Amino acid sequence: MTSILSNVITLLFSMPMIGFLFIFFIYKLVSKNTRKSVHKALDYTTILFIISVHFLIKTIWGHSLLGMILLFIIMIAMVFVIVHWKVKGEIDFKKVMKGFWRFNFIFFFLAYISLTVFGLIYRALMFTFSA
Repeated sequence: MTSILSNVITLLFSMPMIGFLFIFFIYKLVSKNTRKSVHKALDYTTILFIISVHFLIKTIWGHSLLGMILLFIIMIAMVFVIVHWKVKGEIDFKKVMKGFWRFNFIFFFLAYISLTVFGLIYRALMFTFSA
């Protein structure tokens, strides 16, 4: 049983799009609302993309940059709070957190795609030139 759970978690961290699609389809079946299903899938799979980016960086370059990733996330949150305060004059934490979390999804989704493509090309070139 623990082996199955471990395999599922590993699959979700290595391919977070599967988790995104799974959550999307579950919410789509329950709510019958595509827009709400996409938003819930975005919200719940952001953490998968953050962890996947960490593991891709560790796999490609061999260094853990988890501390830098967390620092970057905190800096994004600070920028969102300051900009929201400057524009609105007050801070609505629900809106700030929603925007912050969705921005993190977009950023880490693009980072995941970029690192995946880079890693594939990098390994293919390393294999080509080492043989």
